[in-house]
Amino acid sequence: MEKVPMTPAGHAALETELKQLKSIERPAIIKAIAEAREHGDLSENAEYHSAREKQSFIEGRIKELEGVLSLADVIDPKKLTGAIKFGAKVTLVDEDTDQEKTWQIVGEYEASIENGLLNIKSPIARALIGKEEGDSVEVRTPGGQRSYEVVSIEYS
Repeated sequence: MEKVPMTPAGHAALETELKQLKSIERPAIIKAIAEAREHGDLSENAEYHSAREKQSFIEGRIKELEGVLSLADVIDPKKLTGAIKFGAKVTLVDEDTDQEKTWQIVGEYEASIENGLLNIKSPIARALIGKEEGDSVEVRTPGGQRSYEVVSIEYS
């Protein structure tokens, strides 16, 4: 199996979610299923069917997280320097609009555009890998061709 690159923060967040699911969510749903069974006929018991559906989701998510964590390759960006690579926090300026954006390149399971965490497999991240400060980057995005200038690279 292929290793899954991940920052220490992303790894910790997934471990926290897994612990939450196993220690709080799973016992709560088991209790809810037991209570729903006590209400009698299961074929027309909406509470029971809802609880079973939620249990299925929780068990699936637990398996997914366990699989991802078992393949995790935790890379500490603080130990890196130089050109853009996994873990870099990159500030870019859109050459057309002069809009500045800062992204950190992270693994796919911790990516969150809203939080400035860019998936390593995204078109922008792939185009940035290996670039230096001052370089211009052409990126084909779903919205069309974009040009960015790399303003700064930080590893923290």
